[in-house]
Amino acid sequence: MDPFGLFCTGALLACGLYWFVCLLGPAEQKGKRAVDLSGGSISAEKVQDNYKQYWSFFRQPKEIETAEKVPDFVDTFYNLVTDIYEWGWGQSFHFSPSIRGKSHRDATRLHEEMAVDLIEVKPGDRVLDVGCGVGGPMRAIATHSRANVVGITINEYQVVCGNFLEMPFKDNTFDGAYSIEATCHAPKLEEVYAEVFRVLKPGSLYVSYEWVTTDKYRGDNPEHVEVIQGIEIGDALPGLRNYKDIAEVAKKVGFQVVKEKDLAKPPALPWWTRLKMGRIAYWRNHILVTVLAAIGIAPKGTVDVHEMLFKTADYLTRGGDSGIFSPMHMILLRKPQVPPTQS
Repeated sequence: MDPFGLFCTGALLACGLYWFVCLLGPAEQKGKRAVDLSGGSISAEKVQDNYKQYWSFFRQPKEIETAEKVPDFVDTFYNLVTDIYEWGWGQSFHFSPSIRGKSHRDATRLHEEMAVDLIEVKPGDRVLDVGCGVGGPMRAIATHSRANVVGITINEYQVVCGNFLEMPFKDNTFDGAYSIEATCHAPKLEEVYAEVFRVLKPGSLYVSYEWVTTDKYRGDNPEHVEVIQGIEIGDALPGLRNYKDIAEVAKKVGFQVVKEKDLAKPPALPWWTRLKMGRIAYWRNHILVTVLAAIGIAPKGTVDVHEMLFKTADYLTRGGDSGIFSPMHMILLRKPQVPPTQS
């Protein structure tokens, strides 16, 4: 090959490598790039050790539900996965029903906007996002509602650091609140619902999209148990709750149940379609993560984390296909008005 041909071939290979390493994969136009993958606030040399520590929490999973270490356990998980989530999924770390004629991004936005529409807030109202992650839904909801949205999350690498089991807010502070697939990380749902109840103004509404097992789940079915345990391990869950438990917990802390509905049920289209369609992208990204880890750009342990998320996607798909799991059991709650003072 003549020198010019060699130059052109080399230039094409260099451009292709740059595109593959630096540009390929972001789920959003301004999302993370592959070369930005890290371990969150965990130093690069400790990512692999923290991954092993994360798995150690599941040696005695039943003890996790009451352990004081759960916030640290969830924090470790999000340090490990946040960059991969942003790179491969986007800044809204949740699912949404597929909508005919709509992109996944539009379906996600509509799912988020519905949450704030349900709590009936007005422009300028103060609203709490309970478990806001990196703030994708919070920004969409603030734009849609023109409310002042405050977010709280356990992971300092994401946005606003705080434990939603011990919120740093005064009583009767917010005009409304919502949670989008976040309270599933609480060891006891009663504790987080009680905190939301405390910080809401009387008469205000709170909506939560909960991860639950459905009426199709059978605890004596080994396949059902395998799928649910796979979801719990791969998503840092102390234990998935049954859909029947959600309203009972809410009423126990003082809420009135306004509405309850599984948004994953027909006529909604499958929320797990995006996971099925993304399998080629998962394999492509896994190859890229492996290459970046091998050459020292991505921290050691990133490959293990990505593989864990790939396996979890399969469990989530099986849970959706079989109907035994829903990530969007919606419950709308109201904090009662203060009773009138007796004269």
